[in-house]
Amino acid sequence: MSRPSCPRCRRPLSHCLCALIPRLDSRTRVLILQHPDESGHALNTARLAALGLVNAELLVGETFGDELAARLAEPAYRSVLLFPGEQAALPGASADPQPLQLVVPDGTWRKARKLLYLNPALEGLPRLCLPEGLTSRYRLRKAPQPGALSTLEAIVETLGRLEPGQDFTPLLRPFEALIDGQIRAMGGETYRRNHAGRE
Repeated sequence: MSRPSCPRCRRPLSHCLCALIPRLDSRTRVLILQHPDESGHALNTARLAALGLVNAELLVGETFGDELAARLAEPAYRSVLLFPGEQAALPGASADPQPLQLVVPDGTWRKARKLLYLNPALEGLPRLCLPEGLTSRYRLRKAPQPGALSTLEAIVETLGRLEPGQDFTPLLRPFEALIDGQIRAMGGETYRRNHAGRE
């Protein structure tokens, strides 16, 4: 029998994170495209980002068709894809009066690349990427490469660079509580044996 869970953050009621989730406004709209395999994961950081940002939306699926086309065609925003690539630029504050729509694929690197392949509309978007050398606070998953961040961390870092006058770090509070709770649940010795060398 499964434990009752919070309908909003989807954590067990005894570990609900809602009190820690802020409601932050942003000029940038964030559109998160989540691979279905991530949606039920205990460490689902994309959902925390969508709950914590007023101007964010989370879509779950592999192909998004007309739904994605409609989002990308919204005239109020200029869409960019947060994903590395040869022509990717570092995010920075812009004088352009048209705000950005930051499209963020969420999944393992392999699944995120699959989302791009299955949704050709994404391939034509200008790309943003984060600089090398950033350090993740995600202490429970082995990073596929140095500097890899969770989806939530990548969004916080990118928004902070796009909108330097606003502090988006409160979005990390529920994320850190989630990680700390998982470490407590597994026990100190198990954590040290399996994960401690990754910090």
